[in-house]
Amino acid sequence: MTRIAVERAIDAPPEVVFAAVADIEHLPDVSEDVVGIEFLTEQRSGVGTRFRETRRMGKRTMDTDLEVTEYDPPHRVRMVTDSHGTVWDTVFRITGTAGGAHLEIDMDARPHALLPRIMNPLMKPMFRRGMQKHIDTLAEHCARRAAQD
Repeated sequence: MTRIAVERAIDAPPEVVFAAVADIEHLPDVSEDVVGIEFLTEQRSGVGTRFRETRRMGKRTMDTDLEVTEYDPPHRVRMVTDSHGTVWDTVFRITGTAGGAHLEIDMDARPHALLPRIMNPLMKPMFRRGMQKHIDTLAEHCARRAAQD
């Protein structure tokens, strides 16, 4: 298993951070790498919501089907996908602080095929850079939103 964690203080209330993470329909507004969302269920939020995310990966795009498996506003969201021989289990934890919020993103990659068992550990630095970029973009978005309110 490959585990990656990133965290960051954010100058915005926990509710703003939670909305940025959990409002699936608006993920393309939060992350420049998310270029499309297609809901696979009638449900648009909460546990059981399934959706297809189209994400820019360098010069290509990749579609990933995700499911929300935990939803505890404004504290925690978990999204899981089984893609390319690996179960990707990502938890977003938000805690309030005196100056705003603290966001932790933990991603566990559990391979169930041979190639990912070999490649995932080798690609861990690339995964970490992507997660760091995502959390930095989230922080900027949330700070702008909080300043507007």
